[in-house]
Amino acid sequence: MQEINLPLYNIKSSFSQRWRQRNGYLQVLKVAFPLILSTGSWSVQQFIDRMFLSWYSPDALAAALPTGMLCFTLISLFMGTSGYVSTFVAQYIGASRPERVGPAMWQGIYFSVLGGLLIAFTALFPKTIFSLIGHSPEVQILESEYWVYLTLGGIFPVAQGAVAGFFSGRGKTYPIMWSTFAATAVNIVLNYLLIFGNLGMPEMGISGAGLSTFISGMLNFLILSILVFSKENNSKYKTRTGWKYDPALFKRLIRYGLPNGIQFFLDIAAFSLFILLIGRLGATELAAASIAFNVSMLAFMPMIGLGITVSILVGQSLGANEPGQAKIATSSALQISFTYMTILAMLYLLIPNLFIYPFSAKADPIEFESIKSTALVSLRFIALWSIFDSLAIIFSSALKGAGDTAFIMLTICLTGLMVLIAPTFLIIEIFHLGLNVAWISGVAYVLCLGIVYYLRFKGGKWQSMRVIESRQAT
Repeated sequence: MQEINLPLYNIKSSFSQRWRQRNGYLQVLKVAFPLILSTGSWSVQQFIDRMFLSWYSPDALAAALPTGMLCFTLISLFMGTSGYVSTFVAQYIGASRPERVGPAMWQGIYFSVLGGLLIAFTALFPKTIFSLIGHSPEVQILESEYWVYLTLGGIFPVAQGAVAGFFSGRGKTYPIMWSTFAATAVNIVLNYLLIFGNLGMPEMGISGAGLSTFISGMLNFLILSILVFSKENNSKYKTRTGWKYDPALFKRLIRYGLPNGIQFFLDIAAFSLFILLIGRLGATELAAASIAFNVSMLAFMPMIGLGITVSILVGQSLGANEPGQAKIATSSALQISFTYMTILAMLYLLIPNLFIYPFSAKADPIEFESIKSTALVSLRFIALWSIFDSLAIIFSSALKGAGDTAFIMLTICLTGLMVLIAPTFLIIEIFHLGLNVAWISGVAYVLCLGIVYYLRFKGGKWQSMRVIESRQAT
């Protein structure tokens, strides 16, 4: 009997050891849990936005995802750079240099102001932008309305990336969670009031969704800012007194953070172009893809929170010159993410109607039937997409925590063009093979990213990388 149960005992013992050890399952989950809830909350916010708009009109739903993704693509360039403050903070904390945390955050804030102004400038040209994309005239009008609100509020998520880095880089992630919860609650309530004109509010349709996003983004940033600039934080981390522009530190943020921003931008741009190409198949295909991607965000966005956790723990470990601990953190997070994604993928395959139901609940049954049937097929591809994406998210996050952002940027540039965009263009525009074949290209893309990042991580070059300057340099 003892021999028969020995393998089970070994598995239990191995799990127990990994659970308790430093950078094991427990520590990863402690840091990740608030971030998973935070990014998951943002995912829920986007999900409910689209759900409300699907109840409002099919054209509003068709306009919402491409506009939101295109705007987020633009924002991501600057948010990926400002948010890289968290890696600087993590390595400074690991190196026991808390006095450098505040100055690093401020360089991110300065960059955010510049980025926010550039994003807002595009609010002057919505009609030009969406006429080039070529969706139906009715959808273009709605896209233009939505675009103005999203871009004018673009500075808030960018600046939030810098101030949130103060908390996440130290592994103190609960303030980020609570501020996101508050902003999400406000957004949902305002959507209910402003999209439909409930409780005496004006009926604004998709513009109401845009205004709700603007207000909730501003609230999120303000809550975190109040917490960051407390007297206690200033005393230890110089969050107020470290406000001066530091040319050397700013350049280091640009050196490592800008490739991260460009990678983020190219990654989102690739998905946005993928969606825009699908939109050229017709409103039904675009709406169905919108639903499938919104469902996938329930899996994807929490994994972004887990990925941020990997970057934090890798950064802290390397700041303390302990690359072995960075490997343990990455391995622990990978096992958690793969388990989670596999379970969700099985649910997409076994009970897909459950995920489609919120969009169809109050939509016109006749209008929605063709959208539903197409979305159900798309969810099968999303199931594979989710599993492969777990590899890409975790290994790329580990490399980012070390500072290997230039490699990730080049990988996204080449893979996005050669495996996703060019094949999808040929599939849709030249060979007219339809939506399902286009989805195959998308799944191949995330699989390639996962493999390339794994091989880079396994190579080990990242272990000698640091984004912070040496003590002698200061």
